[in-house]
Amino acid sequence: MEHTERMTTANFTNVIGFILLGFSDDPNLQGFLFGIFLIIYLSILVGNGLIIVITKTDSALQTPMYFFLGNFSFLEICYTSVTLPKMLMDLYTKNRYISFLECAVQLGFFLIFGLTECFLLTVMAYDRYVTICKPLYYSLIMNHNMCVCLVIASCIGSIPGQIGQTCQIFSLPFCGSNKLNHAFCDITPLLEVACGDISMNEYAIYAGVVLFGMAPFLLILTSYVRIITSILKLQSAKGRHKAFSTCSSHLITVSLFFGSGIIMYLRPKSTHFAGTDKVLSLFYNMVTPMFNPLIYSLRNRDVIVAMKKFLPV
Repeated sequence: MEHTERMTTANFTNVIGFILLGFSDDPNLQGFLFGIFLIIYLSILVGNGLIIVITKTDSALQTPMYFFLGNFSFLEICYTSVTLPKMLMDLYTKNRYISFLECAVQLGFFLIFGLTECFLLTVMAYDRYVTICKPLYYSLIMNHNMCVCLVIASCIGSIPGQIGQTCQIFSLPFCGSNKLNHAFCDITPLLEVACGDISMNEYAIYAGVVLFGMAPFLLILTSYVRIITSILKLQSAKGRHKAFSTCSSHLITVSLFFGSGIIMYLRPKSTHFAGTDKVLSLFYNMVTPMFNPLIYSLRNRDVIVAMKKFLPV
């Protein structure tokens, strides 16, 4: 109804770009935000870059678990690099314009890398499942070729659906205001400035989010139900502790990534507020990638040892 009224009160326009309103118009606050976001981005690059280097060079980390971790860290860098450099440039230049094509490309890559992370987290959960539930067959199942195929499948499998999702959003008519009350091009703010009766498009878009977002989450949940069941059957308390410790870092990452994403995209539309959406977007787009290296380094003895070798103190 809201979109229908907007269509009758405004002429359709050939939108050639959008204005990203960001977080604040206060010049002083923009400078502060620029400094904070720059520190966060550099932390993401350095932290995840270090994880990539040690998983590639340290002989003790040449296992499937760390192979997946290195690829996940690379994805974290790609994921944040889609939005953060543009946000930093907007804050520095105070020019918040983004062209229609740039917005579409940004959203497309943002969705592709985000879904690839979902798939890769699912693969990492499967790796933990095989480790704990089928230890005798681990080396046979999780051989190098299988690991490479799973990573490639995670990347390729995310592309067609998210390109279709992006094309569907940008095929909508836009009229009236071209201001996006967000820091980057995302699904929710774009739907808010679309015109006409887009209810069917919204249902299709959110169905895609449920399908591509919830399916990996449910697979991870199923894996961990079986993992926890197997761990509880272990007789040795030391064995149970070691098994839980092996999975804890991945569980924390899954909780942060999927928790913020589910709250952002799957909560009722009536509870969507621009300020809340911006904060949530920062959480899954910046905070989680920044803490990923800390989560794995602080809770994993092998990673700590490898970092000490690489960074002499």
